[in-house]
Amino acid sequence: MCRNITELRGLEPPATGVEIEAAARQYVRKVSGVQKPSAASVDAFELAVQRVTAATTELLQALPARRQPPKTVPPLRRPEVQARIAARAAAQT
Repeated sequence: MCRNITELRGLEPPATGVEIEAAARQYVRKVSGVQKPSAASVDAFELAVQRVTAATTELLQALPARRQPPKTVPPLRRPEVQARIAARAAAQT
């Protein structure tokens, strides 16, 4: 489907709400073919993100624990992404 969506099951510490929403947002972008929704479609886009986030959260809670963590590190846990987020936050203040 989409290589950019990282496995969230089995992470230590467990996937956060922010990580789950980021994966849901990436999924909705891929399925819809829309990177940035227009004013006319933003409500439908955000509703889809909310629903996929909720479904993903329920799924992760219902699945049994994994014996091994996923092979890849979620993007929001990578040092270079953390540095970009920190730089954006500093620029906004």
